[in-house]
Amino acid sequence: MPGTIYKISVDRSQNATVSDLLCLASGISKTKIKDAMTKGAVWIKKQNKQKRIRRASTLPESGAVVELYYDEALLDIVPEKGTCIKDEKHYSVWFKPSGLMSQGTLYGDHASVLRQAELFFENKRPVFPVNRLDRETAGLILLAHSKKAAAALSSLFQERRIKKTYLAMVKGHPGHMEDMGEISFSLDGKRALTRFRTIRHDPSKDVSLVDICLDTGRFHQIRRHFDMIGCPVMGDPRYGKGNKNKDGLKLFAHALEFTCPITGKTKSYHENPASFFQEGLTSPLSASTD
Repeated sequence: MPGTIYKISVDRSQNATVSDLLCLASGISKTKIKDAMTKGAVWIKKQNKQKRIRRASTLPESGAVVELYYDEALLDIVPEKGTCIKDEKHYSVWFKPSGLMSQGTLYGDHASVLRQAELFFENKRPVFPVNRLDRETAGLILLAHSKKAAAALSSLFQERRIKKTYLAMVKGHPGHMEDMGEISFSLDGKRALTRFRTIRHDPSKDVSLVDICLDTGRFHQIRRHFDMIGCPVMGDPRYGKGNKNKDGLKLFAHALEFTCPITGKTKSYHENPASFFQEGLTSPLSASTD
């Protein structure tokens, strides 16, 4: 990630706020420093513990290190808003639009659904990430509101006990309109299995809408697997040829199903994908597509 890092070691002789120290060291205006702090780009590190600092008037302790991770392009992003589709008290289910990060980086967190959730709950509840989606991917993610819930839900993902269903628009026709197809090429030297069924093929645009389930969770698994069979996901900026799309990556995590580790009840969450894919199809997509 492009950007500049400023680090200031605080000593006893300094009696200045974080914003004043950074303004002096970086030459960046105080207005921009305050904006960067609000957006999560400023940290204080002491005794190997690093913490975000958002208040410009904070007085750092002697021996602390103040850090600014400054990327003006990132800070200028006006992110789309995520949506809380279900608040289950111990966790919540959110829709993350494409372009929004799942969580922040050292350079800021304002363009992340995690930070949006903190503000949504008015910082009255802790927010912990459970699963993540690529920035380009739209769809459902889980956020936990206690360490216990985060650990329990994360275990479900690690043990493959959460069913995640995706829809993707891919170039060409991967077949398997009547049965489930499988892509089993290993990725990064590890077993990888993607199951899919083609819901529709649009011959006029030579694109297909496919329903996808993952048996494994490798890095960019869906995007890499469909590229490997010659049917890359439309709009993928990294994989495939001839699959450009002005609306971005056409990959949507539209359903989550699992047994809640806290209540023992079966939970099922769905987000309507119709509007997300309509632009790429000649004929209308039913709102009931699952």
